[in-house]
Amino acid sequence: MTAWEPMKKMNLQKRKALGRGLETLLPAARGTATAPAPAADAIREIRIEHIDRNRYQTRGHIDETALNELAASIKANGVMQPIVVRPTRDGRFELIAGERRWLACQRAGKQTVPAVVRQVSDQQALELTIIENLQREDLGPMEQANAFDRLSREFNMTQEQMAQRTGKDRTTISNYMRLLKLPPEVQELLRRALHLTFSHAKLLLTLTSEEEIRHVVGEIIRKHLSVAQTEALIFNLKNPSSQNGHSQEMRPADPNVRAAERQLEESLGVRVFIKDKKGKGKIIVEYATLEDFDRIVEVLSKK
Repeated sequence: MTAWEPMKKMNLQKRKALGRGLETLLPAARGTATAPAPAADAIREIRIEHIDRNRYQTRGHIDETALNELAASIKANGVMQPIVVRPTRDGRFELIAGERRWLACQRAGKQTVPAVVRQVSDQQALELTIIENLQREDLGPMEQANAFDRLSREFNMTQEQMAQRTGKDRTTISNYMRLLKLPPEVQELLRRALHLTFSHAKLLLTLTSEEEIRHVVGEIIRKHLSVAQTEALIFNLKNPSSQNGHSQEMRPADPNVRAAERQLEESLGVRVFIKDKKGKGKIIVEYATLEDFDRIVEVLSKK
């Protein structure tokens, strides 16, 4: 009896849920000649050296500290959830899901790893890998942006379809994909989490030119600006007279109104101004391109 056997009963429900999730993500595999038989969901112990890294992996960075902690846990307690692989050739397998567990098992000195073997096509493996990564919370913003972009380009998925597949809000997906419009060097800073956060990046996207974006990024780095300070800098850049107090009325003093502005900016991905006076006023939505305009109309229509 292997160390995995006592865990089987305890993890039965988890494995069933995993199977249902994969069937949902890969509907084409149901009811076809290539669909795996029920026995394919059985847990197998596969030698680690017989498993190859997923060629479709979209993750570019793995936290070394977290990986070492997982390896220590596996060494002490074993693997609590199997990885998912697919057979290739000559008795070898390719990872589909569970790269961190596979790497941690190697560091823990394990000879084998529990795995679910699935018969899936290249296209299904790519789609499942991307979606599995997107459902993780530690994926970086640029990794998410590139993953969504691949789903769009390689599978012709709309943002609505991506939202259904990943469980993420469509507006969130739109905001991530818009990061790919930033200058390459800014994307790299965001990818390496150097000075910039996703919240900084969304503010940068309200600017109309790469020159302005590079200027603001330079100020963020030089002055270690917070998101709120960056927002003020961008506002003053767009409204120079406000620095002299001539357009101060554009900035609402009421914190509730400011919070509403931020919420709208989060949803629409563009700069929003609210002018309120005793419960009456106007909402001003800025857009820089026709693409922004179409997206705003779509979001507001759905709301």
